[in-house]
Amino acid sequence: MKSNELVLKTQNIEKYFYDPIQFKVLDNVSFEVYKGEFLTLVGKSGSGKSTLLYCLSTMDTKFNGDLEILGEKINGKKIDDLAEIRNQHIGFVFQFHYLLPEFSCLKNVMLPALKLGKYTYEEVEEKAYQKLDILGLRDQALKPASKLSGGQQQRVSIARAMINNPQIIMCDEPTGNLDSKNTNIVFDIFKQLAHDFNQTIIAVTHDNDFAANSDRTIELADGRVIN
Repeated sequence: MKSNELVLKTQNIEKYFYDPIQFKVLDNVSFEVYKGEFLTLVGKSGSGKSTLLYCLSTMDTKFNGDLEILGEKINGKKIDDLAEIRNQHIGFVFQFHYLLPEFSCLKNVMLPALKLGKYTYEEVEEKAYQKLDILGLRDQALKPASKLSGGQQQRVSIARAMINNPQIIMCDEPTGNLDSKNTNIVFDIFKQLAHDFNQTIIAVTHDNDFAANSDRTIELADGRVIN
């Protein structure tokens, strides 16, 4: 469950786009996120929520203001240091699963941990089986990813995001391509990860029901937090 332990903090984040003209896409965005919290970011198209998520993820560093992740100030860090923070502490789930279709589900899940290089191949394989088990997909482990349904593929991508036991999982429209049944499955998975495994979920969504049932919602309009 959500604790009082801060995992992410933004202070006065501002971001501009310059093409075709200068445009302020994030305006004075400040908030805090806690360990074990399931947070959703909502707002109309163009409100800045996906841009904000990419800033929070450290993949976009061209903004003004302060970002802290796990008590560490991110501003000004080198590209390699940011990549290490992402690999160790942040998992990603996108609207499109981005699985390698010719690889097995197991191998897809293993890839981020093999890249991290902290464990042997056998240890990574066992961890991957454990994650697939949590998501009810152990029996699909050796199938090529291309042979799974869309809902199963998205669950494999969640297992992949979990493999390095990140403190934060960031999601951009994670149910955008799913029907209502699979949307509910994914929602329940995120709730379990936050409340049972104490991982923090930050999800951008257009789905009002998905957002309403999360622990907390931050609404953006014209780049500002309005709720």
